[in-house]
Amino acid sequence: MKKLIEGHKHFLDDIFPLRRNQFHLLAEQQAPRWLFITCSDSRIVPDLMLDTGPGDLFITRNAGNVVPVTSHDVDGCTATIEYAVEVLRVRHAILCGHSDCGAMKAALDKKAVESLPKASRWLNHVEAAFAHRQPLNPADGDSAELASLIRGNVVAQLRNLQVQPSVKHAVDEGRLTVHGWYYDILSGRIEQYDEQLRRFLPLLG
Repeated sequence: MKKLIEGHKHFLDDIFPLRRNQFHLLAEQQAPRWLFITCSDSRIVPDLMLDTGPGDLFITRNAGNVVPVTSHDVDGCTATIEYAVEVLRVRHAILCGHSDCGAMKAALDKKAVESLPKASRWLNHVEAAFAHRQPLNPADGDSAELASLIRGNVVAQLRNLQVQPSVKHAVDEGRLTVHGWYYDILSGRIEQYDEQLRRFLPLLG
């Protein structure tokens, strides 16, 4: 806790005073342009990856960057998506997976979560990833099989995102664009899924 308390003191003493006007505006409203759906993994820091700040990204996170598709249950992820699209009127929805994803490791070896009943049940949401596995990339080395499945999960969850009623409505109206990303922790680079080519390409050409 000491590190967090010291960090907050640094924020109050050195950062907040320089951005007081910005925080004054944010205290009364938010108008993010991007909805960012990603994994709970502690190594994924969207504002660091994208050089964004307070008020820019509307973020929802869970294990495996899942967008559940259910008929009766209410969950935090889809409720957040609905709010972002219908109330905040974000212009872009980004579904971002990442290398070395623990949820996808568990999907490959379910014995790893046998003692975790809730996590085990949650993994049912990523089963579709196996049907969307991407071609093995030699650049991924020994992790090529896992990376193939992780990219497949981005595609699967992107499909789930696209059929959310609020998302489909906004896309049909032309006011929302959806994106599927894969972030590589080792290189820091992002790939974007190309719907027409059905493969991942570097975000920066």
